[in-house]
Amino acid sequence: MPKANTIAGIGPIMQNAYLPKDFDAALKYWTETMGVGPFFLLENIRLGDMKCMGEPTDAIFTVAIAYWNDMQIELVRPDNDAPAHYTGKYKVHDRMHHTCQVVEDIEVARKAVEDAGATIVVEGKVGETGYVIYADPGFGAGGIVEFVQLAEGGAEFFAMMKDAAANWDGSEPVRKLG
Repeated sequence: MPKANTIAGIGPIMQNAYLPKDFDAALKYWTETMGVGPFFLLENIRLGDMKCMGEPTDAIFTVAIAYWNDMQIELVRPDNDAPAHYTGKYKVHDRMHHTCQVVEDIEVARKAVEDAGATIVVEGKVGETGYVIYADPGFGAGGIVEFVQLAEGGAEFFAMMKDAAANWDGSEPVRKLG
């Protein structure tokens, strides 16, 4: 078991995220070939007080999220070219982009990131009560680690997605939210 004060010790990975060149083709691959779904589409996401490398940014992105058993699969589509964790030197296509760990206290994650000498690439608010940090522990592109302190209702939101996957019959492979 990893030490509690390390990045791995904060908690298990709950998500694998990808940055596909062709977002629609990736959705088709995951739903039709892999049988993962349904994907829930959240468009035009803007993190509150978002910073990239410490500087404010107005990055906007879309995600599609589904569950493959207990593992969340996220597909990310940038909606503009503003600095973010998926642009510049952190841009990768058609392979793993980042993993995600849900944390109860974002400051515990921040301390583990700082202790590891990792670079905070992006951080910002998720809703009114949530917070996210995307950090590079040194791997670079494809090795970002996301830490998210879920906003109120976030756990229930993910539970709804997981339940939909457990009972998915292949219909409505992509479901637009919000």
